Amino acid sequence: MTYIFLGLLIFCAHLFNAWFSRGRVPDVLMLMVIGILVGPVSGWVTPEQLEGTGSVFASLTLLFILFDSGIDMRLDTIRKYWSGVVQVTLLSFVVSMLAAATVAYFVIGLEMQASLMMGSMVAGTAAAIVIPLVRQMRVSDKTRVLLTLESAISGVLCIVVSLAFIEGFKMGSINLGSTVGRVLASVLMALVIGVVGGIVWSSFMDRIRKLQNSMFLTPAFVFVIYGLTEALGYSGAIAALAFGLVLGNPEYFEMSFLKKLRLRPMTTLEEGEKSFFKEFVFILKTYFFVYVGICIPFTNGHALMYGAVVAAALFVVRFVLIAIVGRRNTSEDRLTVSIMIPKGLVSAVLASMPEQVNLAAGRVIIPGATLIKHVTYAVIFCSIIFCSLLVLLTSKKLIKLKIES
Repeated sequence: MTYIFLGLLIFCAHLFNAWFSRGRVPDVLMLMVIGILVGPVSGWVTPEQLEGTGSVFASLTLLFILFDSGIDMRLDTIRKYWSGVVQVTLLSFVVSMLAAATVAYFVIGLEMQASLMMGSMVAGTAAAIVIPLVRQMRVSDKTRVLLTLESAISGVLCIVVSLAFIEGFKMGSINLGSTVGRVLASVLMALVIGVVGGIVWSSFMDRIRKLQNSMFLTPAFVFVIYGLTEALGYSGAIAALAFGLVLGNPEYFEMSFLKKLRLRPMTTLEEGEKSFFKEFVFILKTYFFVYVGICIPFTNGHALMYGAVVAAALFVVRFVLIAIVGRRNTSEDRLTVSIMIPKGLVSAVLASMPEQVNLAAGRVIIPGATLIKHVTYAVIFCSIIFCSLLVLLTSKKLIKLKIES
């Protein structure tokens, strides 16, 4: 029965994708509904059953989505819009964190430091959700690059800032300078590892293709790059994105010293290889969203209500922020950027850490840890629902913003 279900999911995913292309229901929402039906509703599959493999699978999905996205992006486009990416990413993270913290403090009743910590957990966007949705929508190159890079960078910000708050609870204070340094180190060192790995792999790709059954060797090397970067304490997701950028733009990384090392000219991926990776990403994405639906908690009604309030606040401040900083962009671009703030894997992982800290210490170090976990899970659920519904409305042209140029 399990194998029949897994096979039918792939057929359903293609069907949902076709529906979305025609302006109907986002496939993300439909796949989550399937997860809710087989998980919380029927009890056929429980999050506890997936606890051992769920986080690994989610990380695998994120890894390949970012890698595939890097292949498709052009460096000249990134260079053209880089300043806008940094501005939107940093401002959105800070504003979203403060908005969520305000709700957590005044509505939920958490302590100030705990509220800020929870705010940092949900201030980023989920690359595994944003990138597939953006690919299905008709958006400009600027919007696609902005949302892709924001989702990758904001994930790093969420991790580093949240961990800084957790360490602050343990030590009694937070070191702002150390936090900023860790963010920069995580991004820059991950970029270096990803770029160097991409240059080396691209230089040997012609030889590798001569090996039998070599199609999956490139994804295998992505595993190595991701694992090495994470082991060193940096962002494996950023490294995977940088690795894909090099393979998609080898002409920008041809350097004279490579000839001295007797490396062959760098080559890019062939169309057959790109198609294989995209199909692989499609399968991972399908199962990932069903997994998200399975893991949504419906046992705590208050947490769901609080999560809806926090998610609504995040969308409101995002709309206001983009309206201010994106005045020069088209109304369609502003609308797309405004609604693409779903939360995902990073937020879910971070949400469970305060409770683990308390359990390890045998006492309450972080107050409200369990409530923070439940509310954050609810924020993830509500943000994905809100985003999917807004995408649906946008694709049907029920939302229109008109400005005079």
